[in-house]
This record gives sequence, structure tokens and C-alpha cells, in this order.
Amino acid sequence: MDHFPTKISANRTNRILTIEWDDGHVSQYPFGLLRAACPCASCRGGHEYMRSEPDEEVFEVNLPESPATRMKKLEAVGSYAITIEWEDGHHFGIFNWHYLRKLCPCEICRPSK
Repeated sequence: MDHFPTKISANRTNRILTIEWDDGHVSQYPFGLLRAACPCASCRGGHEYMRSEPDEEVFEVNLPESPATRMKKLEAVGSYAITIEWEDGHHFGIFNWHYLRKLCPCEICRPSK
């Protein structure tokens, strides 16, 4: 069962996107993680590498603060996703709710191995 956000907020100072989900879970995504996990074909290396869930490797990427990780704009895409425009001009990734929930970096969703 997929979950849906009840509230989405972006703190540009702390560089964190927060999503409150319909089951009460709260996910906090560092902007660097969101950029590393961009689901667009260009960032994934082509359409053949696009998946409905993020690659495990994105959790190991540590992108520094830069125009590529500074959020310029956050927009809804219908009732199923958001898209982010970054200060470097990149704005092609559509982060649907399923993908974002699987991208949650918290200890509950991603227990230490």
C-alpha cells in the first residue's frame, strides 16, 4: 500500500525537505540526497536504468552544498508527485510518492545493516 503526504515543507536554510505522511510517519530528506536520487532519465543514465525505487547507492553519496543542491523551486505534479528545480537549472526529476517513501533515510525505513 502506498502512502500519501499530508504536509510537505522545504527548509532552505537547513537544506531539508520534510514530508508528513498519512500514516503519521515523518520523512526528512537532505537536499543532497534528493539531488543524488533524482529519478530523471538523464541522472539515471537513460530510460533503461529508471526504476520505481531509488538505487541503494544514492544513500552513500554525499553531495556538498552547491547550486546543484540548493533548491530554487518546489512544485506539485498533479496529485501524485513533486518536482524540484535546483539553482543550477536542473528540473527534470519527478519524485512520486512511492519513490519518496522508499527514499526515506530514517532509521525506521533504513535500519543499519
